[in-house]
Amino acid sequence: MRTLFMGILLFFSAIISSAQIFNPVGWKTEVKQLENGTFELQMTAAIEEGWHLYSQSLPSDDGPIATEFTFKESSDFEKIGKVKEPKAKTEFDLNFDMDLNYFEKKVTFTQKIKSLNARGFSATAEVYFMVCDAEKCLPPEYVDFEFSIPANTASEASSEEEETTGEVIENDNPAQIIEGSDDLSNDYLNATKWEYTSTKNAEGSYDFHFKGTIGEGWHLYSQKQKSDEEQVMATKFYLNKAMDPDTVTKESGELISKFDPTADLVLNYYENEVEFARIVEGVTGDKYSIRFEFIVCNSSMCLPPELIEVEFDLNTGNGINSLEKSDVEANLDVESIIPYLPNVDLDNPKGNCVDSEEDNQDVSNLWVVFFMGFIGGLIALLTPCVFPMIPLTVSFFTKGDGGGKGLGNAVLYGFFIFLIYAILSIPFHFNADPAVLSEIATSVVLNIIFFVVFVVFAISFFGYFEITLPASLTNKADSASQVGGTLGIFFMALTLALVSFSCTGPILGTVLGSALKNGPWPITAAMSGFGIALGLPFAVFAAFPSMMNKLPKSGGWLNAVKVVLGFIELALALKFFSNADLVEQWELVHRETFFLIWTIIFTGLTLYLFGLIKLPHDSPISKLSPFRKAFGIVVLIFTIYIAPGVMKTPPWNHNLLSGFPPPTFYSWYEKETFHAPFDDFEEAMAEAKRVNKPLLIDFTGWACVNCRKMEESVWTMKSIKKKLGNDFVLVSLYVDDKEKLPEEQQGVFEYMAGNELKKKKIKTIGNKWATFQTQVFNNNSQPYYVILSPEGYLLGNPVGYTPSVEEYSDFLDCGIEAAK
Repeated sequence: MRTLFMGILLFFSAIISSAQIFNPVGWKTEVKQLENGTFELQMTAAIEEGWHLYSQSLPSDDGPIATEFTFKESSDFEKIGKVKEPKAKTEFDLNFDMDLNYFEKKVTFTQKIKSLNARGFSATAEVYFMVCDAEKCLPPEYVDFEFSIPANTASEASSEEEETTGEVIENDNPAQIIEGSDDLSNDYLNATKWEYTSTKNAEGSYDFHFKGTIGEGWHLYSQKQKSDEEQVMATKFYLNKAMDPDTVTKESGELISKFDPTADLVLNYYENEVEFARIVEGVTGDKYSIRFEFIVCNSSMCLPPELIEVEFDLNTGNGINSLEKSDVEANLDVESIIPYLPNVDLDNPKGNCVDSEEDNQDVSNLWVVFFMGFIGGLIALLTPCVFPMIPLTVSFFTKGDGGGKGLGNAVLYGFFIFLIYAILSIPFHFNADPAVLSEIATSVVLNIIFFVVFVVFAISFFGYFEITLPASLTNKADSASQVGGTLGIFFMALTLALVSFSCTGPILGTVLGSALKNGPWPITAAMSGFGIALGLPFAVFAAFPSMMNKLPKSGGWLNAVKVVLGFIELALALKFFSNADLVEQWELVHRETFFLIWTIIFTGLTLYLFGLIKLPHDSPISKLSPFRKAFGIVVLIFTIYIAPGVMKTPPWNHNLLSGFPPPTFYSWYEKETFHAPFDDFEEAMAEAKRVNKPLLIDFTGWACVNCRKMEESVWTMKSIKKKLGNDFVLVSLYVDDKEKLPEEQQGVFEYMAGNELKKKKIKTIGNKWATFQTQVFNNNSQPYYVILSPEGYLLGNPVGYTPSVEEYSDFLDCGIEAAK
């Protein structure tokens, strides 16, 4: 159990640390040209000091993620064997308590391929990897690679030296992090420089110019070569999406026709400078794009073919490589990644008839979370790990001095207990991406971990085994507590926090599980409330020692408290598993399944409270106390309340539990339920334009408790349901949906965080909608409701969780009036 606990503890420390910005691995790719049309693709990882990257081969699936390379299938090449790696270092890894294979500082992985295409082509791959240091691990990460493979003709004329050492071509891909460079990289940058201009001839007629300056020693090939074999090296212009080479573009410069040793052919090319010109008729709009492709070589090597798309601004006459556009324009113009809404003005919405109460709600929510933490701390006081410590500790502080200095020390002791729990929340404040905590809270892996942890704690509470922290940790804290003065008191408080973990850990985890997805401040509020409730009795009883005589004596009732908490832990464990089931759509825990399991759990709790079943460490019960009888009756009533949830049409609703069981449409039965008819923004916006109605966006999540409460307690009200159905086009965007997007919709979204350019990989539906919400509406909480006009204007202020039917109705009315 010690190993299990340490694994869980280290896992959570890794999650906390990942909220900081760590980027310990930089990837660099190279293409090494061999003989007979074969190439070696090299993927080199530069690893920061203190970190290590795991091998492709690991001894067990119970440890970290093994490094994995995936190459996209292509008719241009075939793989020769598997990705190879050098001999890994095998050592004991403290993070996973086992011997593991990993690399430090630098490692190069290689994949050989056979070219099946005489022309140059691109090969793409993806690496999935995980890195750790001595204390923490970062979440697994994807990085894309693109290798530019040159034409086969170059390999046929390789010199003897090249056949031995190979020709190395280095790729610089925007989707990867390239660290370091060599002399060849500088030569690459100086090989060609381009200027793009356009002039208007007549209405709809423009002359487009591409002027290239060619670096010393390099040459660029003409559009026209003498044979099809030579045409492989030719410069090509494309004016249509089908990428058919244009045959009308003119070129000017000093044309050279000469034997080219890199291709072993007589080719037409230019040195120093060249200009291409194309007249295009029938141009409309303010912008026009043309793509062109070229190859440059020197006396010993060729660079990979380069394809450039030039966007011309017809008003100014200037052209620009689309990859070199400004960050803001480049990011927000890519509608294939997230929708582009230039008309949204968060500061000046149309029809601003609803005051934004977000700040007040935040303050209110913080107090609610603080109160939840406080209640959790009070419950923890009643556990056998903490309760017996109260009279013992207070007596230690107050004996012998009439309560003077001892009273002050006891109050300080209680304060330090609060401070320790508050300090534990600090790491959650170090996150740069506002979606990090939300993603962590809705993570399938994290919810499964919570499920396992809560089940383990429940079994422990039932008395079948005891969970303790490593003895070395508690012994060190206990030794430090012997130091005199304030420092000694602090370590006494730390010792209490550690030795009581087996009772306080699951209760605190329950509180944190509710607060985590709302950001760092609710976590601080919850931890502070928990610490105050836990430390308060020590200060109160120190001030009033006579009150200790009224405390109940330790005994069997403390074990009963643990058992009751064990049943509650089992019920909460099911909630976490249900979250994962909803996100992945496994369909294992439908709404009725949830109610059935809860009914069994609380039936067991009812039988236990009335003494009909016993568990290990239970004392003999001669007579049930009035409190135990009353509590048993309350649990019995609750069990009767939830039991009909397994029926298709229960005799009463379960709105009091909204947010805990799965939504009503996730059911054994086919039910008439109300939920959004659309789950895709583009489709919903198209429908809004067609019917000329405002669009209501519901940013939601499968694992979002408050979202379910809104759907079941607010949306089902007749007045609200009527407005949603008649006056709006409703779309629900799930920010935790793990389903992968179609390949053409995946990409890397770039955005500015302060003065720093950030990149975020968009691979799943949830990635897309979470980024959309954060970047366009500057919010990452769910539920979150936004009303847009069919033209994309913001109608009124967006709102979050609004359990009041009247307030939510006012929000909808505001959007309706603004739309008019």
